Amino acid sequence: MSLLKQACPLISTEINRKQNIETKVKDSLNKLENYLDIYGLKGYDPYDALNSEILNKFSFNKKFLKVIYTQTLKKIPINLRPLLFIKKGFNPKGMGLFLSGYIKLYSLQKNRKYLQKINHIISILDDIKSIGYSGYCWGYNFDWQSRTNFTPKYTPTIVNTAFIAHAFLDAYQLLGNGRYLEIARSSADFIFNDLHISRENNFICFSYTPQDKSKIHNANILGAGLLARLYSITKEDKLLEFARKAAGYVINRQRPDGSWYYADTSYQSWIDVHHTGFVLEGLFNYITFTADKSYLPNLHKGLKFLENHFFLQNGRTKFFYNNNYPTDIHGPTQSIVTLVRLKDIEDNSQLLQRITCWMIDHMQDKNGCFYYRKGRFFYNKIPYIRWSQAWVFHALTTYYFYLHK
Repeated sequence: MSLLKQACPLISTEINRKQNIETKVKDSLNKLENYLDIYGLKGYDPYDALNSEILNKFSFNKKFLKVIYTQTLKKIPINLRPLLFIKKGFNPKGMGLFLSGYIKLYSLQKNRKYLQKINHIISILDDIKSIGYSGYCWGYNFDWQSRTNFTPKYTPTIVNTAFIAHAFLDAYQLLGNGRYLEIARSSADFIFNDLHISRENNFICFSYTPQDKSKIHNANILGAGLLARLYSITKEDKLLEFARKAAGYVINRQRPDGSWYYADTSYQSWIDVHHTGFVLEGLFNYITFTADKSYLPNLHKGLKFLENHFFLQNGRTKFFYNNNYPTDIHGPTQSIVTLVRLKDIEDNSQLLQRITCWMIDHMQDKNGCFYYRKGRFFYNKIPYIRWSQAWVFHALTTYYFYLHK
């Protein structure tokens, strides 16, 4: 048998596999789009308990009660928010993810309805930006109490700002509107001037918000990735300098197995899938937009850790690397984005397909929305807008764009 005849079945199988995953992604995306068209882009969030005036009143301004209310509402699979008079709202980060997704769809199809959605979301993001800072920046639309800090609503974070500024850069590069570049560039001024900057030798770590001095690795490298992308457009030396120093800080925190803890503190030394994906995506952006290849071995090592520790054979994604449950929708969505973005670093097309197919088959409701979590014994099917719908929309449009380029 000739080599051509031997190759033909393999080529045919690969073509069929690609066509099948394209159809599955498109059908799922259509269902989610229809859900969003019906229910809109406002919604609830796993962490929005303190938007309830009732819970706020009966917290008596005690930290432990605020934590209890927030964690209880996040974990129970019944949505009590309407009973607690919590209103649906526009989540800034969620809106940034929707913006990025609609930009990809418009770039492929030039459908005017997508352009209208892009303009609508940009208008909302302008309305809900955080006020009183050096540049455009965004937080969350709810008060949030952690074990260490209380963060008032709309306190800007480097993570939210990075994701949303990237979406504005996507809009600028597709539509050519210089205002979008100005908005994204001003976000760098927020990072430079409003965040606390920890210094260690010749490296730096940006704080999560202007209120804290935290050293959170995914947040730091996401900021570095944004600065690197801005540098690739504006060629400002300061952007490159700060991006390089922040990337070096995160590289120095990589563990021997290729992973990163969430943060430097002992009580934040966990390793989960989506923050691992954030680090890899931020590092990839830094390398791509600065052409600094010195950290490529670290990127390869981190990608191998992701591949080897977070996915079951059927494609189900684990939240923590050392525990099979839960599967949180944020896991497969960020993993899809990470594997697509890093496709030239390593071809993970079959793993990518398994993750996507499992997520669609097990986490999408018949009405088109996606569930929050699957535990060992039950699902939490509350259709959160940022954590679930926005992240799935971002992931599926990223994959769909990749399949159709």
